Amino acid sequence: MAEANILVAHDQFSCSVCLELLKDPVTIPCGHSYCMGCIKNCWDQTDHTGVYSCPQCRKTFTPRPVLGRNIMLAEIAGEFKRRRLNPPPAQSYAGPGDVPCDFCTGRKFKAVKSCLTCLASYCETHVKPHSEVTPLKRHKLINAIGDLEQKLCAEHQKVLEVFCRTDQTCICLLCTQDEHRSHDTVTAKKERRVKQKQLGETQTEIQQRIQERLKEIEELKQAVESLKRSACIEIKESEEIFTELIRSIEKIHTEVIELIGANVKAAVNQAEGRMKKLEQEIAELRRRNAELKQLSETEDHIHFLQNFQSLCAPPEAGDLPSVTVNTDISFGAVRKAVSELKDHIEDFCKGELVKITKTVNEVAVYSLQAPEPRNRAEFLKYSCQLTLDPNTAHRNLCLSEGNRKVTWRRENQRYPDHSERFDSCAQVLCREGLSGTRCYWEIECSGGGASIGVTYKGISRKGGDHSCLLGFNDKSWSLFCSDSSYSARHNNNHTVITAPRSPRIGVYLDFNAGTLSFYGVSDTMTLLHRFQTTFTEPLYPGFWLWDYESPVTICQLN
Repeated sequence: MAEANILVAHDQFSCSVCLELLKDPVTIPCGHSYCMGCIKNCWDQTDHTGVYSCPQCRKTFTPRPVLGRNIMLAEIAGEFKRRRLNPPPAQSYAGPGDVPCDFCTGRKFKAVKSCLTCLASYCETHVKPHSEVTPLKRHKLINAIGDLEQKLCAEHQKVLEVFCRTDQTCICLLCTQDEHRSHDTVTAKKERRVKQKQLGETQTEIQQRIQERLKEIEELKQAVESLKRSACIEIKESEEIFTELIRSIEKIHTEVIELIGANVKAAVNQAEGRMKKLEQEIAELRRRNAELKQLSETEDHIHFLQNFQSLCAPPEAGDLPSVTVNTDISFGAVRKAVSELKDHIEDFCKGELVKITKTVNEVAVYSLQAPEPRNRAEFLKYSCQLTLDPNTAHRNLCLSEGNRKVTWRRENQRYPDHSERFDSCAQVLCREGLSGTRCYWEIECSGGGASIGVTYKGISRKGGDHSCLLGFNDKSWSLFCSDSSYSARHNNNHTVITAPRSPRIGVYLDFNAGTLSFYGVSDTMTLLHRFQTTFTEPLYPGFWLWDYESPVTICQLN
């Protein structure tokens, strides 16, 4: 269609003499138009006759008409020439996954820009007023994105452009004058700069973790090759020794060969399984790094902040215990035992076989190192940052200090309705779900009326029966702290603990090992109680307060 329009326009504004686009167009008395130069040359050739005709309709004129430039036709032809030389950019219709233009009628073109002021997306044609109309030039344009409604405050229907650090959420300007009046608020752009730095630190940590895992894989590969080479050598030499033995020990000979082969196969399979898990972890870390890179490069601050919490949490340590790769593998002890066996008499062979078996079983590609931390410094290696979730807090609980401290108040707090809020039990949970790794955090209880614990997300939030209380059901585990004693609870079974009162409690979770331990924090770290179970879903730390003089604070661990 566009090509047809161009051809029609070219015919309308072309000279019938030179067949080119009109240059300095003139219109003669019969109404036909020509280039001034073309009609002048044509009539100059008939000057001697004194009769001048139109090249198209052959109408004659005497005397020679005076030629005057047709200004309107010249402007139209010039505009057409400019459009032909500078055609508008080609536009494509919006397809699946594309953002459609909000101003196109009928079939919509693909949007190229979104306006955060208008909350609309525009194609190449409809976005032009934003660069031509002065008031619109002040609007914030970004590359086209969908779901612009998510950039609006649900309560005030205003653009989200402020970040509340107290509640860790994006809000509009009206929110700063309402429920967030006394909160710590900054512009989205300023908070983006802070989070951008954290994102960079997380990326650096991921890259370091990738390098560590690649190094471990290389060490395992070398160890496996060494194991294979050593095994081949030892099997060959053992066979040479056994061929010299008398027929009475051939049965023992076969058992030793099979034993070595079985151990090599088991060790190789173990190492290859370890390498496969390491490669999977590397792939996941690279995928996460790609998501962080994409988030880092987005121009949409709100999109950045809304996805920051879920994407920029510190990478989990993974479920693989640290290992030490045995790079110096040798079956020399086996060879020595076999050589000694050759010199012994037949009735002594059975005793020597026990030594051989023990020596072979001690050969391994790597050794696991997964001891529980022994002092506070070792526990702090697994420290994690936790924040209380206002959407779960009972209305008598007041959160402060960046959602790290909770205090029981007699007056109700102005929390909005939420499906995850505890409506009868004075409890609150943390935002972070913990799984697949080791985690450690510390709690300060200045009074004597609080319970510290963890729970699956599915714990009941409504009503005041045991299905809601930490430690009173099969979904939660907790430590009750009173003025004079402790007690541990799970599924309404409790254990009284006799231990000195400590103002600070350390909580250590080894998710994969299925252990949850509570410690009185000091230089020696006094174990108060340890739960041993199998965790099947992420765990959310939480607190239950029943004394208004007993605030609970999540400690900052550096």
